[in-house]
Amino acid sequence: MKRTLLLFLSLALTMILFTGTGLCAQKPITLKLAHVLAVNGHYEAGAKKFAEIVKEMSGGSIIVETYPGGVLGSERDMIEGMQLGTLDLGMVSSAPLGGFLPEMMLFDLPFIFRDRPHAWGIADGPIGTELLQRLEKKKIVGLAYWENGFRMIFSTFPIKAPSDLKGRKIRVMENKVHMRAFEALGAIPTPMAYGELFTALQQKTIDGAENSIICLTTDKFQEVCGNLALTGHFWGVVPFLMSKTVHDKLTPEQRKIIKDAAIKARDWQRQYTVDNEGRYLEELKKFGMNITEVDRNAFREICAPIYKEFYGTIPQEMIEAVLK
Repeated sequence: MKRTLLLFLSLALTMILFTGTGLCAQKPITLKLAHVLAVNGHYEAGAKKFAEIVKEMSGGSIIVETYPGGVLGSERDMIEGMQLGTLDLGMVSSAPLGGFLPEMMLFDLPFIFRDRPHAWGIADGPIGTELLQRLEKKKIVGLAYWENGFRMIFSTFPIKAPSDLKGRKIRVMENKVHMRAFEALGAIPTPMAYGELFTALQQKTIDGAENSIICLTTDKFQEVCGNLALTGHFWGVVPFLMSKTVHDKLTPEQRKIIKDAAIKARDWQRQYTVDNEGRYLEELKKFGMNITEVDRNAFREICAPIYKEFYGTIPQEMIEAVLK
């Protein structure tokens, strides 16, 4: 009799612990977050921080697993995966995203942002918010804008003025605005897969490329390029996205956790990028890279006329609002 009573009490206690709150018995939701940059870079640092915040805010009921280095495909693959619901979360560049939502190429216009506060204000304000909302028609939920940093030109030859780019092959992303900008500067824009870039520079089949200081350093391009021009021609916005199919399956509380965590991690990731950009620039100097400050206005004046060429793709009023 006593044994039966003890067994009953034990079972009752187990039910209270595992079903009484409804939390412990519920299996955690696991979300996959992918990006294409290195595991030691600023994308992954932000992704880990996001996962940490989500776990804390959800009490462990939502787990985010990160997949860096393009192991789940290219940025285009990731966007398509989110549309299909086969990938939960992704950090991508605006350049490939422009192939799905052309007006997102607003962020790709050369020299349109004066500095980071200007870029952040546009991204976090009405214009950036509207663009994220437009993504929902593409079966994607825009959570926030993280960043890659301002993009610079690294090359096998020194750059001091726009004329130094004349006839030089510069690797760019396959994006109409990026290609047009380098055409205007006199270069030969050469799209190629990022994974092929190191070898192409090493074998001198191209003369240079462009990316953020952090990407340049973490991917060790200083080993095959001796020159860095601080042009800051594009601001590398990083839209942080979620599959609408996956998003819509979550409860309102879970959606709020994801959104709030994306904003908190955004602020952390931006500051991390700023801090490490300065640190890596010092490393490049110590490495022996020839780093040149350029007259950005000279480059900007050449590129400014192309804004009008994209009025049919990017709303004119958006471009003018950013410039004002």
